[in-house]
Amino acid sequence: MGSSDYIVEIKDMSFAYDTGRLILDDVSLNFRRGQVIAIMGGSGMGKTTLLKLIGGLLSPDKGSVTINGQKLDPKNLQSLYRIRRKMGMLFQFGALFTDMTVFENVAFPLREHTDLPEELIRDLVLLKLDAVGLRGAAPLYPSEISGGMSRRVALARTVALDPDLIMYDEPFAGLDPISMGVTAQLIRNLNDVLGSTSVIVTHDVQETFTIADYVYMVSSGKIAAQGTPDELRQSKDPFVVQFVNGLPDGPVKFQYPAPSLNEELGIKP
Repeated sequence: MGSSDYIVEIKDMSFAYDTGRLILDDVSLNFRRGQVIAIMGGSGMGKTTLLKLIGGLLSPDKGSVTINGQKLDPKNLQSLYRIRRKMGMLFQFGALFTDMTVFENVAFPLREHTDLPEELIRDLVLLKLDAVGLRGAAPLYPSEISGGMSRRVALARTVALDPDLIMYDEPFAGLDPISMGVTAQLIRNLNDVLGSTSVIVTHDVQETFTIADYVYMVSSGKIAAQGTPDELRQSKDPFVVQFVNGLPDGPVKFQYPAPSLNEELGIKP
């Protein structure tokens, strides 16, 4: 399969923050065009960091990120902004502008990045809001709608420019079961209608496995497992079994590595 089949190619990438703790250790991933890709793992395993590296907010210490055949270079701002124009990002809690109406929030990227006339912007905004079921909420402010509705408005804003690549950082966090199900289906449907590729960072197994085409599981800086949802459900790998079933015992420990408590408290055996 040629590289043109992949919109994102990550090769031999490593990254550590200033603390020196290695977050990603020589990882390689490929995101096939048109698919919904999930990146899963426990908290602090580098999932959101991976999104930041794909978006050029961080630079890898080693390895490379290639998007649409073009190597990402965060230091080359002109090239970076051109690549980002084809990306959409849904932040964990929506990040709507609180002093703008729902309509103005969705219109913002269209006004910022295009020279379209206001009449066409109006039509596009209403179409995007209609796609997420919130055309009637256009004149309201974020404080006047629920958290689940805010997430859907943020999703409409994310796809306003019809991006090739859409990234979602914990899109199901804090949502009730109904809103979670609605959001999951919106992600899947918008991906298919727009012909985009979606990358979801999440630890919600149930909703993600219903919509994802392929899943990468990250643990201790490495790709611990990968495959389709069905393949991972049937896996006998101890990490996969623990994560998919939410088991308390397994390779992933509850306690962060530390000296013994007695030693820390100065208690002699």
